[in-house]
Amino acid sequence: MKYILTLLILFIIELSFAQSNYPDFLQGTWKMENKEIFEHWDKLNENTLKGFSYKLKDGQMFISEYLGITKANNEVIYTATVLKQNQGKEVTFKLTKTDSTYTFENPNHDFPKKIVYQKLNDTEIFVKVSDGKQKEFAYKMKKQFQKAEQNDSTISNPIYNKALADKLGGDDYGMKSYFLVILKTGINKTTDKELINASFRGHMDNINRLVEEGKLIVAGPLGKNENTYRGIFILNNLKSMEEAKELLQTDLAIKNGLLEYEIFTWYGSAALPEYLPFSDKIWKSKP
Repeated sequence: MKYILTLLILFIIELSFAQSNYPDFLQGTWKMENKEIFEHWDKLNENTLKGFSYKLKDGQMFISEYLGITKANNEVIYTATVLKQNQGKEVTFKLTKTDSTYTFENPNHDFPKKIVYQKLNDTEIFVKVSDGKQKEFAYKMKKQFQKAEQNDSTISNPIYNKALADKLGGDDYGMKSYFLVILKTGINKTTDKELINASFRGHMDNINRLVEEGKLIVAGPLGKNENTYRGIFILNNLKSMEEAKELLQTDLAIKNGLLEYEIFTWYGSAALPEYLPFSDKIWKSKP
């Protein structure tokens, strides 16, 4: 009985910690004080928040970075992929403090090394970005409410389909995050025809399998180019960059080094997978 009670207490403590160290309050759209700069966050599941920062200019949205917060292996990781910086690679920050604020740190990054979110109330948050010493900037953000949230009869899009948007995982803008993969020639220069044929046969079989599983929605070759880029994938319904990379290792051509890849977080229409049923009706023969 004591053993069972001990396990129960540990479970409750772990559950309470897991709930307290995950900033669910970020869900929604937030506007920086006195500037047309925004952050939007969506909760994909109990372990993942996905977001992006953007500016509005003349009614147009200009995305500056993609964001993510993921719980895994008793850690909470904040990721930021800033466009036109770090060669498009994401930078990770680990949650280190969770009292009244949520502090994410990466002491090995140049700037920032620390990102802090503090909930002031239900409609305001305080954000501070710093190098942990003297260089820093901070600002308040206020939660934005769409008309559709205040009164469903005034939805700005007259043909908005909530059921479809929810099914596809779309945010308020009908968008969601994917992983864009650019395939390129690998380092394996073998002339073993049997290995080459088997690898690319496995490559095609894997593409078909991933499409059936709903994890791959776009695949196709690129024309000849000086960068040795061979083709692209758009991966769907994956929780993290790590999961996407593990999935790519199921491709025999990649696993055998005949193909390599570059991978990026990509923000696009949540309706993109809807073309797939039609694509199966317009081919005469398999490639």
